[in-house]
Amino acid sequence: MSLSSASKKITVPAIRAMKSKGEKISMLTAYDALMAEIVDQAGVDMILVGDSAGMVMGGRPNTLSVTMDEMLHYTRSVSNAVAHALLVADMPFLSYQVSVEQALTNAGRFLQEAGAEAVKLEGGQSMAGTIRRLTGTGIPVMGHIGLTPQSMHQLGGFKVQGREASRSEELRQDALALQEAGVFCIVLEKIPAALATDISQSLSIPTIGIGAGPGCDGQVLVTHDMLGLFRRFRPRFVRRYAELGDAMEKAVQAYIKDVKANTFPDESESY
Repeated sequence: MSLSSASKKITVPAIRAMKSKGEKISMLTAYDALMAEIVDQAGVDMILVGDSAGMVMGGRPNTLSVTMDEMLHYTRSVSNAVAHALLVADMPFLSYQVSVEQALTNAGRFLQEAGAEAVKLEGGQSMAGTIRRLTGTGIPVMGHIGLTPQSMHQLGGFKVQGREASRSEELRQDALALQEAGVFCIVLEKIPAALATDISQSLSIPTIGIGAGPGCDGQVLVTHDMLGLFRRFRPRFVRRYAELGDAMEKAVQAYIKDVKANTFPDESESY
């Protein structure tokens, strides 16, 4: 799909309506204008400026050290290139947990300074009050439950969530609480497929799965993962649609070879 065939701007109400129409929702990440332009022109429904940027772009082991300044920079860069998709920005660790007032200020900065159209924050029932305040102020919020990377130390690492009966029931209640608080969509990360399907069917708002099976209303992947650019590790839930990292490495090796052999540049590439 080209931008010309996907020129209609995606909005928050449009995302919600896709569930009622039975239309699956596509979502990918971007952290810079070039990648954002490519995925936007391809016709993706939502673009997430994820705090995964800390790992993908910064080489960090997790997302915890990503700052507001970094996320505002990444989001502003992406917003410069997006014409079609709904642009969602991750609120980084400690930018919304300290107080409702701080959460409101920081969420507002994403919309006012960086061009985001919605924010995403992690947490279930404990975050309902904060979310209610944000949505009541007119800031669209996407929820995120299951494996919440900002809580990785508390969860014991990047582990599947919801296998135990008590935890699966907690996630069900989290989803309902977020819906009641006003989120327009919920990311379900790394939970059993049957549980994700059950939660999705119990809600009137869409769910976006990542490692949560096909029963969600949509799917999200880190673009660098699905293109084979990020090669440090490969989660089970990632489908590689290309191996661009390998292709880029071969191209660089060919360039080095040509420079060393003095076959680049040739006459046609010189003035």
